[in-house]
Parts: sequence; structure tokens; C-alpha cells
Amino acid sequence: MCVLALAWQAHPRWRLLLIGNRDEFHDRPTAASAPWADAPLLGGRDLRAGGSWLATDGRGRLAVLTNVRDPQARQDGPSRGALVAAYLQAGASADEHAAALASQAHQYPPFNLLLADAGDCRYLGNHPPQRQALASGIHALSNARLNSRWPKSEHLRLALQQWLQQGQDSLDTLWQALADERQPDDAQLPDTGVGMPRERSLAPVFLRGRDYGTRASTIVGIDQSGAGFLIERRFAADGVPAGQDHWLFDGQGQFVATSVAG
Repeated sequence: MCVLALAWQAHPRWRLLLIGNRDEFHDRPTAASAPWADAPLLGGRDLRAGGSWLATDGRGRLAVLTNVRDPQARQDGPSRGALVAAYLQAGASADEHAAALASQAHQYPPFNLLLADAGDCRYLGNHPPQRQALASGIHALSNARLNSRWPKSEHLRLALQQWLQQGQDSLDTLWQALADERQPDDAQLPDTGVGMPRERSLAPVFLRGRDYGTRASTIVGIDQSGAGFLIERRFAADGVPAGQDHWLFDGQGQFVATSVAG
């Protein structure tokens, strides 16, 4: 996941509502979001390293991961994607797990990690080291620290805020926000050390490219009982649609595929 917005305890039904895009090289093997055969989880899977960028246990717990963009930072170490499944299978609370992981986080390449359970949502980053509880409200995350005001993350944050304020039920405007390809002005772009041409190419919310781009757009909702839904729209090279799945979960770890439009 390279850009996301999350509403935490800010909706009368959904204690957590997340919208986000995962950007990756198109030739990196990936499994669509589905129940895992070897763990009681629902989410997408990186078939090269075996981890995930977003998953839920279907019992009200969710983890989502982004990388930190810094070409000077170390990229060796354990797979970051393993952090998602590790939390969901550990059984510890979001706070407990974030606290335990903080002492080991320096071993991994740069990451941001959000961990949610029934009563808490925690952020942990290792570049720079930081850990905090999320206040009720809307938060955004891309490839910098939590709530950094990058144009793409601000765009999603404002879209989710407007959706909440208008009391909408349809997800159409959220999908439209995730599909936005508008190019921000150069003056708004961050300087992450990759050069302005690359900053421009990575700036839109939705990245359309032959070799690298948005691979999946995802919306997740979890209600106060832990039940909810996960909808994933997938894309191939040049942004060509490559399928959609809509999963429901009951708060007890049961996952059901549905054909309900999202």
C-alpha cells in the first residue's frame, strides 16, 4: 500500500474505514485478496516474500503496511510484509504488539505500520523511530510518516472526510478518489531524494505505468462488532482493470465471497 486514508472511530457504523492504493512493479508476483490457505487471514499476498501489505483476521483486527521512500536508507533485513501477518496471528493487542515490535523495528527496511483491534489503532514507524496511538478522526499515510501532507495522501484524506460529512452510503466517490490521476504542482511535491522527474511520476493517487503502477485499490470497513467487508479492485500494466473481489467477514473469522457491487 503506497497511499491510504483511514477513518478511526469517526463513523456511526464503521469503527474503521480504510481506502488505499497499493503501488508495485507489475512483474512482481501477487495473489489477490482472499483467505490464506496457511493462516486464518484475509488479504492480498506478495508471492515473492510471502507477506502482505494489508490483511484482517475477520475478528475486528487489521494491519496495513507502507514502505518509506528514502533512496539512502538500508534496504536489507527481514521482509516487511511479514509484519502484517505476525500481528494478526500473535493475539496481542495493537498497543502491546507495537510496543514489543518497536525494539526490533530497526532490523527492517524503512516501514510504516498501522495496527488496529477492537479498541485501539496504533502507528509504528522505524524511519525515523516513532510510535503513537491514533486519535479518533481521519488519518492519511503514504511513503512518509503518518499524516505527512503529501498531495496524494491529502487528497484521499479530504475525500474520506467529505464522504463522512455527507453521510454517504455509496462508495462511488471513494472509488473515484482512488482512481484520481491528476498531477499536483511541482511546488507541492516532497523532496525524497529521487529527483523531480521521479517525484512527478509517483505523485498522483493512481499510478498508470507499463512497468510500475497501482496494482490494487482497496476499501475496508469494520463495524463495532468486528464484522465488515473488504473490496479489492486490481489492475495490470498501464492501469488495465484485472478483476475485483468483494469479501464479507462476520467478526468471528469467517470469510464469504459475494457478488454485491462495491
